[in-house]
Amino acid sequence: MIAVLLALLGAAAYGVSDFLGGIFGKRASPWAVAATGGIGGALVALVMTAVDPGSPTGADLAWGAAAGIGNGTGTAFLYRGLSSGRMGVVAPVSGVLAVILPVAVGVATGERPGLLVWLGIAAAVPAIWLVAREPGAGPATGPGGSGLRDGALAGLGFGALFTCLGQVPEGAGFSPLVLNQAVAVVVIAFAASLLHASWVPRDQASWGGALDGLLGGLATAAFLLATHHGLLSVSAVLTSLYPAITVLLAALVLHERVHRAQAWGLGLCGAAVVLVALG
Repeated sequence: MIAVLLALLGAAAYGVSDFLGGIFGKRASPWAVAATGGIGGALVALVMTAVDPGSPTGADLAWGAAAGIGNGTGTAFLYRGLSSGRMGVVAPVSGVLAVILPVAVGVATGERPGLLVWLGIAAAVPAIWLVAREPGAGPATGPGGSGLRDGALAGLGFGALFTCLGQVPEGAGFSPLVLNQAVAVVVIAFAASLLHASWVPRDQASWGGALDGLLGGLATAAFLLATHHGLLSVSAVLTSLYPAITVLLAALVLHERVHRAQAWGLGLCGAAVVLVALG
């Protein structure tokens, strides 16, 4: 149950982080918001490392750095989809793939979730798709298939983030999270430079991304702790339900309409949580 609560805490923090990131991203360069978000996440990781430095091995730090590559790659392609107006395609594709990869790795490495947990996983996959999908988003391929491609690459990046962090043992402390966040910032800056996009924060709104980065850092730490107390597959599925939090906040704060498909998705999210908790 502790793992379930930690994973849900991670989902809540990621959901609020994405909500704030979406607001700041409309007022400044989304790449700059992503970069300052990485800085905010690194600050959280540094504070937590001071509390629990652990005894990380070289392999533990390597997993943290690999997770940072996945984190930065996922964020880069997610923001590229956002800036090109294909979020309705990128978000659901990335969300589903972010679940499938760590579940597959978990099962391949010997995890055996119970029947109720499997039913929860089966409910979570379409739930994420329905909640994240924007009505009338258009075909998934877009010009040259770019929407589907960005979503797939973002999902593989976030799936790699979850999978790699799941390999970090409890005794490593939080030091690998510092590398995770630092490498992610470098990857975001590199991707933005390749795309000739501005990633250097130049205004107050850009630095607002540090706030959602703080929440993102807490979410990542909660996910890491969840994997120490439970299965990687279960922790990844529950944490990946964060789009439900983002949609609910948009409805409550911005008074955005929750469409019928999203309502079904929210219901399935609730069912998935209950099934996994009971399992």
